[in-house]
Formats: sequence, structure tokens, C-alpha cells
Amino acid sequence: MPEGDAVYRTARRLREALDGRALTRSDFRVPRHATADLTGRTVLETTSYGKHLLTRVEGGLTIHTHLRMDGRWVVMPEGRRMPGGDLVRLVLANAEWQAVGVRLGMVDLLRTDREDTVIGHLGPDLLGPGWDQAEAVRRLREHQDTTIGEALLDQRNLAGIGTIYRAETLFLRGVSPWRPVGGIDDLDGLVSLARRLLEANKHHASTVTTGDRRRGYETWVYGRAGRPCRRCGSRIRRGEMGSRPQERLILWCDHCQRD
Repeated sequence: MPEGDAVYRTARRLREALDGRALTRSDFRVPRHATADLTGRTVLETTSYGKHLLTRVEGGLTIHTHLRMDGRWVVMPEGRRMPGGDLVRLVLANAEWQAVGVRLGMVDLLRTDREDTVIGHLGPDLLGPGWDQAEAVRRLREHQDTTIGEALLDQRNLAGIGTIYRAETLFLRGVSPWRPVGGIDDLDGLVSLARRLLEANKHHASTVTTGDRRRGYETWVYGRAGRPCRRCGSRIRRGEMGSRPQERLILWCDHCQRD
């Protein structure tokens, strides 16, 4: 699933193509909003919140989308042929550009003053202008007995971290993903590092946590299961965390991240 930095970049592409321009076409290909027509309305603002996208238009309306596992937004010149089949869930077009939402996991049209119904449950956005680290740490501390690996992926605690940044943050802090939240002394430092990693990558297409952008050198543990740890030489471990059907991939080094 795309993480906060990738969704941030998607919002930027949509913003560049749509913001400040009147829609010449809107095509909601989901049953709930199939009759909605936003033609003539100007797109006011496109922003991200964690892994969610919000496109606000004239008339006090917001288009809420979520990519989930397979979704993506494709921005192309207006008039260019779009992907075929039933993959397209939403099209927003103006005189110059068309934004095509492919395999979107969520598509909602709601009043802007009701955005809290789709994102109000989320914790602070790691890449948001209103980032509140103290609140994120407070929410994490409410789950003393939960493993830190599970707590970091719970978007109700802090929004934007996925399996990549979870694995990399915990490795760099030397914390086992299986350690309970209550057993971590410096949650502030851990959360601060997670935010710095996302900030460092939000303008780049690839995720780099090592500082080395050469192919194959970008990460410490993610994508390296069974390979030697870059620090100690031990084999990187791979497993799953979380209860079914919500279990997610986790990678770690037993030596560098002791429980």
C-alpha cells in the first residue's frame, strides 16, 4: 500500500493539474455517486492526509479517495486515451488535463464540512502542516501492551506510516517490532525519526533510508529478507504481524533489534 510520502506526491500531481481550474468533466464510476456531476465547478485545493486524498471543489464539496493496495492516479493531457476496461473509478478533467483514478480503493463525495467522517478517526498526519508529535506519542502510549510494530501501523495513532517506514524506523532505532509500546523509553525519538524519513522522501519517487540512492542500497531491512544485515551481517528476518486478515509484512534484524 502506498505510504504517506507516495500519497503526498500524488496530491502534488493532482494539485498541479486540477487546482484553480474549472472541471469540464467528472465521471464517477462507482454506484454510490454514479449520477454526480461536478462540471463547471472549480477545484479549490487538493491535499493529502496520511494515506487519504482530499480534492475540494466549489460549492462546499470534497472528493475523498484512497489508493489502498492497487490504486493510483494517472495525470495525462485532456483527450489522451484512458485505460480501458472497468479499472477506472473516477475521472476529473479540465481544458488541459485529465486525472484518472485507477483501481481506487475508496471514492466518496461529501460536504467539505463533513470531512471528519472519513479522516476524523486518524491520528496526526506525519507530513501535514499541523503535525502534532505530542499527540501522536500520547496516542501510542495508550497502547502499552501492543507491540510497537502493530501500533505504528495503526493509523488512529499517527497517519502515514506503512510497512516500509515501520521496518526502517525500528531498525534505525534498534527496536524489535515485537517489543510492547510500554517497553520503549524514547517514543518521542522514534516518532521524530519516522517523520524525518518521510520528509526526506516526499519529493522523490524512490524510498531511501540509507542515504544511498544507488539501486539495491536504498534500505536497511525492507526488501532484504534473508540477506546480510548491513550493520552486523546477520540474516534479515521476515514475518507477519497482526491478527488475520489484517496481518502485514515485517522485516527486522534479530541482532540489531533485540526484544
